[in-house]
This record gives sequence, C-alpha cells and structure tokens, in this order.
Amino acid sequence: MKTSAVIVTYNRLEMLKEVITALQNSATPVSHIIVVDNASDEPTQHYLRGLGSEIDYLRLETNIGGAGGFNAGIRHFMENTNDEFVWLMDDDTIPHPDTLQSLLDFSETVSDFGFLASDVRWTDGHRTKMNNPAPKGSLKRVPENQETPVELLNATFVSLLMSRKIICQIGLPISEFFIWGDDIEYTERASRVAPGYFVPAAKVTHKMATNVGSNIMIDDMDRVGRYYNSYRNKIYYGKKRPFLGRMKSDARIAIDLVKLISTPNISQRQARLKIMLKGIVDGLKFKPVIEFASTDKPETR
Repeated sequence: MKTSAVIVTYNRLEMLKEVITALQNSATPVSHIIVVDNASDEPTQHYLRGLGSEIDYLRLETNIGGAGGFNAGIRHFMENTNDEFVWLMDDDTIPHPDTLQSLLDFSETVSDFGFLASDVRWTDGHRTKMNNPAPKGSLKRVPENQETPVELLNATFVSLLMSRKIICQIGLPISEFFIWGDDIEYTERASRVAPGYFVPAAKVTHKMATNVGSNIMIDDMDRVGRYYNSYRNKIYYGKKRPFLGRMKSDARIAIDLVKLISTPNISQRQARLKIMLKGIVDGLKFKPVIEFASTDKPETR
C-alpha cells in the first residue's frame, strides 16, 4: 500500500523543514513527498530545489491559497504516481513516526472509506481547536480521551488519508475556495460516497502559533478579509448537505451575524460586517466547477 504525502507551503521554511524531516523518518516510509510551493520567497525555493530527487517539487508562480495548492498536489499524485493513498498535510503538521502506519492499519479494517483523519494535537498535547473532529449525526465533538475510531461528518487537511479510488470518483478540491472550508467541502463530498473516520491512534502535532479558533469578531484586521472566503464557502457547502444539515449550517451563520451586530465594543464592526455580508451574498450564487485529474497519465514511477 504505497502512499504519497502532499504538503502545501507558503513562506514557513523552518517549519517545512521539520515536516519533511518527520516524513523522512516515518517508521512506514512514504513513496513520494510532494511539496506544493505557493510562490514562496527565495529561501524556500532554494531549500526545496536543493533536495533534488528526495521530493517532488511543484513550484506555483502565484499564491493560489491552500485550496489551489491541495488541488495541484492531489492532481500530481493522481497523474504522476501509482500510489494507492495520498496523505495530506499543512506545512506546520508534524507527523509522528507511527502516524502513517496507524492510518494504514485502520484502513485494512474497513471495506471502504472516504477519508481517514488523524487526532490533531497542539504542542501542549491538547486537541487543536481548529481541528476538532465533528462526528456524524451528533452536535458534540469527539472527546480528547477517545480511543476508538468514530465516523465523521468532515475533517481538515491536517493529516488526512484518502485513496486513489475515492479521488477518481469525487474529483479534486475546489481551487476557487482559496482558503477556509476547502477541506470541509472535500471530505463531505467524499463521505457521500463512503464513510470517513477519525483514527485516534494516528496522532500528529499541529504547530500553530496559538491554539485558538477563528472568530471574525476578535481577529486582527489584517486577517479579517479572509472571512469573506469563510462565509462564502460555508454557504456553498451548506447547500450540499441534507435539509437538516443545511438548516444547522445556516443557523450557525445567522448566529455569527447576530453576534457581530449586537455584541458591544467590537473594533471596526462595520468593516467586519461588510466582509461577512459580502461572503454570504456571494455564496448564494457561487457555483464552482469540480475538476478531475487527467485519465491520460504519463509514464509513472
């Protein structure tokens, strides 16, 4: 069961080095390390080119966001390898030596799966708030002491295993998402074909600067523009859910909107509100095309 690892990076060289080293030291080797460089500065380019044949280096000429990066990385996996699985991660995701083997071991216990998600922990050992798994059919999150696998509604690209078979069926992540929600939409798309699972034995460390969730009301203004993508994308993938799931998704967005309007002492409230409303309105008419990898593969290795 050969596996390619896909890392999407943008100007986080020291962390990227740690991720690549961790993959090279995996107890279960990966067949290909595919690094998608979202137009990083010269130091990152120099380092990655210096690795030569140790990696598959995909240099993008412009930053097309995490969504575009994973689209490119998965496409490369499909069109340039024969590996059975692809293992997706950010450039601050540090795999443990046994992470891949834990994912592969679980894959042998189920007849089919849409995705397998790791237990993502912060540097202090607690679950990261940005990667708290959502069980299917429940409003509660998976507890930190969970020891048995759980079927999920969706998951993030912070250590996610998928099969070539499922990607052939569902296509590639939506590049137009740019950031935020591309992984949620993609894993929900996969789970409509086969169930996705949380695998607690497959732990990774997500070295975010701080273990905090996203919140348009308190985030720094230099980041608030990104929430346009967040709300536009939430509207889009919420529409793809069954009726009850769509109602829950719309209700969460409505609650965010009410909080932003009514909570006292919000810095630059009008600017934040304008971004949120534009995302919501544009999400109602957002109709991206699902891309598929080419079936005319070049000679593989």
